[in-house]
Amino acid sequence: MVKSKRLSRRKFLKGTGVSGAAITVGLPPLEQMFNGNGTAYAAETGAADPIETRFILWFNGNGIVEKYWIPQQDGEGFEITPCLQPLARFRDDIHVLSGVDNAAARSAGPGNGHHKSMSGLVSCEGFSGRGAGGASIDQVIAQRIGNQSRFRSLQIGVCQESFGESIQRNMSWAGRDRPLPPEMLPHRLFDRLFGTKEEYWLQRKKSILDAVSGEAKSLKQSLGYGDSQRLDEYLASLRSLERSVASLPPEYSRVVEQPAEGGDLKDWPLIAKLQTDLLVHALASRQTRVASYMLTKCQGLSRFPWMGYTYDRHHGYTHNQSSSPQGQRTMRDICRWHVEEFAYLVARLKSIPEGNGTLLDNTCALFVHEHAEANSHKNSGLAMIAAGHAGGMKTGRHTRVAGTVGDLYLTLAEEVVGAAIGSFPTGDKKLSDIV
Repeated sequence: MVKSKRLSRRKFLKGTGVSGAAITVGLPPLEQMFNGNGTAYAAETGAADPIETRFILWFNGNGIVEKYWIPQQDGEGFEITPCLQPLARFRDDIHVLSGVDNAAARSAGPGNGHHKSMSGLVSCEGFSGRGAGGASIDQVIAQRIGNQSRFRSLQIGVCQESFGESIQRNMSWAGRDRPLPPEMLPHRLFDRLFGTKEEYWLQRKKSILDAVSGEAKSLKQSLGYGDSQRLDEYLASLRSLERSVASLPPEYSRVVEQPAEGGDLKDWPLIAKLQTDLLVHALASRQTRVASYMLTKCQGLSRFPWMGYTYDRHHGYTHNQSSSPQGQRTMRDICRWHVEEFAYLVARLKSIPEGNGTLLDNTCALFVHEHAEANSHKNSGLAMIAAGHAGGMKTGRHTRVAGTVGDLYLTLAEEVVGAAIGSFPTGDKKLSDIV
């Protein structure tokens, strides 16, 4: 047998559109990119490089109903709660956390409960009066591990309402009062990843893959059977994703200030899955190692027509309806949908082989909420989910954390993701229960 030539992990398929614009298609993890054991990249020089870790900060606005969300049991024997049910098949891939203290949200100064909670959650600094009081954790991590990627970080959103102030619309901050807005439109995120703004693919007259077909064919001739099959499947999945984005109705290509009174026009679950698919493509093709994902906004005003809940908006349900049993059940269902979308991310990460494992094995995805108990704007006991196996992170358990958001971020950054950030506000210790 002739040993295949090693393939650079940074290999891209490149082509040119009809207007001369460059088109770039990142490759998935192929066997020829790794050493014989699949434990490290095998560079063309023969040197072995460790497989890169990835970090995702996944956010959902408002908060939860704790009795439907937080398990009563600690450790590995915890029972899956109604809100966590979508993650039941991934229980060995997640670590449910509760009791995390958002200490910075209690700082004196300007802003209401939402402003302070959001700033404290992402930056562990008090609200400045205009925005977050410091850099958000995803950006601090990106500064350490993202500089060798095509994109140092990606900021992705789903809910296209732009209600409120900057602190409510943004979760990523380069520094104090320096927001990095999420890209909420699949069309624009697609264009950014593939480097094209060609109209022909939007009209479904031609695929971006047509521009790289020659290079793809040439590459296949140098691949083994397994990699050749994987490349075919990957390109087919990209074509399907391309068609899905291109077929979105025209109203999905602009941002609205507030959802319509009769219910949202946008199909948020569809947008969420498209944005997740694009995110996973960027991570798998090593275009970025760090991303933030804003499923809904801080103090979000979405309605939920796909669940039949259009009587009130999300923020209204957390306050106006939460005191009644029916209102709590409504919040339970809304929270379960949030977890469904996170479960979709976990499933997609787990479906992509990478080395001797999967993309999920090299990822830490942290799902956070703006508040703990939604109605009271509680900040003393946040519930979170850490998914993935990067850095030997413990999974398959529920832990009641005795520590701050800063403690958790410091632990995940340095011990799990491998980003030597040194310190983070409100963080003065590492949490041994996590790793």
